[in-house]
Amino acid sequence: MSLTRQQSPIDQAIGQFDTLLRTLVPKAAQPYRANPMNKHEQPDLDEAERKHAAGLMRINHTGEVCAQALYQGQAMTAKLEEVRDQMTLAAQEEIDHLAWCDQRLQELDSRTSLLNPVFYALSFGIGAAAGKAGDKYSLGFVAATEDQVCHHLEEHFESLPAQDERSRAILRQMHEDEAHHADWALQAGGVEFPRPVKKMMTLMSKVMTKSVYRI
Repeated sequence: MSLTRQQSPIDQAIGQFDTLLRTLVPKAAQPYRANPMNKHEQPDLDEAERKHAAGLMRINHTGEVCAQALYQGQAMTAKLEEVRDQMTLAAQEEIDHLAWCDQRLQELDSRTSLLNPVFYALSFGIGAAAGKAGDKYSLGFVAATEDQVCHHLEEHFESLPAQDERSRAILRQMHEDEAHHADWALQAGGVEFPRPVKKMMTLMSKVMTKSVYRI
């Protein structure tokens, strides 16, 4: 059964607002799956290690805010029904990532980024524009974005304090999910973006990571 076929414009607007609140309000997102960090003991971190781990998890949380907004924007403008449905399902998995990162930030006695509303609005607009351009470009954008996310996760995996297996467990599951999303997007007909476009996306992601690490 389609997830979007029976929805009226008002239903869709309510759903979008609900997603916005769950994405931007701390502790509001409820995961569908158990947090993988629960399988590991709380590490003994000094102040510098705790702040560094929090900065990295804040970046990852904002990345999930952007992903949630991108998927919502793309689902709103996607042409093919099956693409809209898959975007909605992918967004549900991203809710898990969002909630897990939020929970870890709370444990680290830290907070989510104050810039999240700005990045949500920008990402939603980009996602909606990509969907308008056509499903093959929208799907290609998903694949390119998820590749960027996987690259960041791999860097953070190495940069985290050696004993912080709780944060690392979250990143490990996130990487598996994001790689799956990228593969799905290409198999569903997404175009492979050219290198110059991917380089521009990398530069834009660096702006986000540098600003969110502390703010």
